[in-house]
Amino acid sequence: MYVRLTSTPPTTPEPVTPQPVTGPSTIEDLLRQLAPQVLGTLVRRYGQFAVAEDATQEALLQAANEWPRSGVPDHPRGWLVTVAARRMTDLLRAELARRRREEAAAWTFPLTAAPADAPSGDEDDSLVLLFLCCHPSLAPAAQIALTLRAVGGLTTAEIARAFLVSEATMTRRITRAKQTVRDSGARFAMPGGEAYGERLAVVLHVLYLIFNEGYATTAGEQLQRTDLTAEAIRLTRMVHRTRPGDDEVTGLLALMLLTDARRPARTDEQGDLVPMAEQNRSHWNGAYIREGVALLTGAVAHHNPGPYQIQAAIAALHDEAPTAETTDWAQIRALYEALVRLSDNPVVALNHVVAVAMADGPAAGRTRMAVLAADPRIAEHPRFHAVAAHLLEMAGEKDAARTAYAEAARRSTSIPQQRYLNARAARLT
Repeated sequence: MYVRLTSTPPTTPEPVTPQPVTGPSTIEDLLRQLAPQVLGTLVRRYGQFAVAEDATQEALLQAANEWPRSGVPDHPRGWLVTVAARRMTDLLRAELARRRREEAAAWTFPLTAAPADAPSGDEDDSLVLLFLCCHPSLAPAAQIALTLRAVGGLTTAEIARAFLVSEATMTRRITRAKQTVRDSGARFAMPGGEAYGERLAVVLHVLYLIFNEGYATTAGEQLQRTDLTAEAIRLTRMVHRTRPGDDEVTGLLALMLLTDARRPARTDEQGDLVPMAEQNRSHWNGAYIREGVALLTGAVAHHNPGPYQIQAAIAALHDEAPTAETTDWAQIRALYEALVRLSDNPVVALNHVVAVAMADGPAAGRTRMAVLAADPRIAEHPRFHAVAAHLLEMAGEKDAARTAYAEAARRSTSIPQQRYLNARAARLT
């Protein structure tokens, strides 16, 4: 069973902070940044994903061993491509000898072995690789796993931990994903025409889900997965560089930054969750807030609002309020109403309930909550019970609120969230 990735952030998202755009600070960071570029080059040249991935990993390992002693070469990507291409040639020769006339290609385009010492060129195939991993023939969970492995540079073991499965299971899942894309007839090229717009929507959704799982890990001991949020932001920046005029791409990047800005105040000294209303706002990442607001301002000036822009606007209202008490809940309520009209999403509807309660009082929120209780997509979710508990607490019904908090904790699969909810219940005794 893979991890449940929500399609809309909670009202109080709490993510991570890689600092605003700077160069890689360590060799490990540099290798992670270059890994998808090297892999993309090999897949484009040779047409075999699995073998290209093995060759890339061997080149990265060699660099990790040599560069700390000899120094980073002047052209690190070219160095990696050269080493990986030589290893790729060896691997392909071995496979061709073993399989003889059997087709060795793992993708549908021709298998041609370029000379190992051929120039690498200036192409960065990372974006092509990202679009390939988000091929519509794949289920969402497979798209996420393949993206994290091929483009994000995470190991299979790291992805398995995020999905709460064994490494062997995740290896099989990623292998099946590659096979599915191969069988679909996909080629290593950017989709054109209408297909580009359709695939872009999938790419943005996958990045959005990766970010959400990173800042609010749905199960296990960890409150957050900083590797996932950092990769989501990095990859979204990469898409934005190629599509700076796309308002929803800009909106998604702004949403991530504005949400991620709160990470420094998210936990206390013991590492326990601190809700947004109780966070020390002076600890928020001001650089991310300024960048996110600037991106959002540019996007909304075109008057073509989409779901990511609206959610970014909600995040900006939270970030720009000097205190929790001065939050403009009336405007947040209106934005959620616009979002509800765009999407039949029960999590959006639940967040709208919170905004209504904060703007108009708990009675108004509970009226809408009663309607939402009939929706089986959300009524059993722990967050539904947590919101119900919050509204009951606002109304002064402590006993009922305590019971609802305890029920939310019982249903949650996140241990940090369980601790927080149980603490809320205990506070009402």
